Amino acid sequence: MGNSWFQFQQFRVEQDRCGMKISTDAVLLGALASHKNPMTILDIGTGTGVIALMLAQRFGDAFVTGVELDSEAAEQAEENFNASPFSSRMNLRVVKIQDFQVDRRFDLIVSNPPYFTDHLQPKDKQRLRALHTDELSFPDLAGSVSNLLAEHGEFWVILPPSEMEGLAAILDDAGLYTARSILIQDSPLKKPHRRICAFQRVNQSAKEELIHLKDEKGGFSDTYQKLISGFLLGY
Repeated sequence: MGNSWFQFQQFRVEQDRCGMKISTDAVLLGALASHKNPMTILDIGTGTGVIALMLAQRFGDAFVTGVELDSEAAEQAEENFNASPFSSRMNLRVVKIQDFQVDRRFDLIVSNPPYFTDHLQPKDKQRLRALHTDELSFPDLAGSVSNLLAEHGEFWVILPPSEMEGLAAILDDAGLYTARSILIQDSPLKKPHRRICAFQRVNQSAKEELIHLKDEKGGFSDTYQKLISGFLLGY
């Protein structure tokens, strides 16, 4: 998925000016994040805008806002929004989420956040910002979500399992509790490498779910094919 553009069934994403290209993580979050009737959706760190675009496609009555700190990525995301069939319901804000303020809270908030802290940092400054937590720590993310999430809203996020444990503990302290937990593994023979969680203000037990992307023969699993149906070409 490293091309300068990526064609979906209903929209095209240009990505040559973004530090992070479209990834399976983003597609998974865009396909799984949910709410019973979201009228307002926020994508924190929208990057190319792909998650916001997928949610705009899925929820036809919702207004979707993407927040992006990097000015080049934000400009490209806005162009992707404007070129899509959902442009009238989408807007882009170039701002740190810590400084983002609105009059109305959001029913659904999503984020595919940076999570590297002590790894070697890439030479590409734009990619560095997209990958590392220097600009958006987990406490900052949790505080922003707590301030921006509607009373009955849901916050969906994707992270490696170990990092998700840390974020979940911080969110718990902020009064946001795990409502769904989905482990992602590449195949049934491999360990889970990602976890997608939904958080809400009501504290209740969350059932653990498991999705593998490929079957034993190496092809896309039926579950993954159903998730990307209607989005990726050929599905």
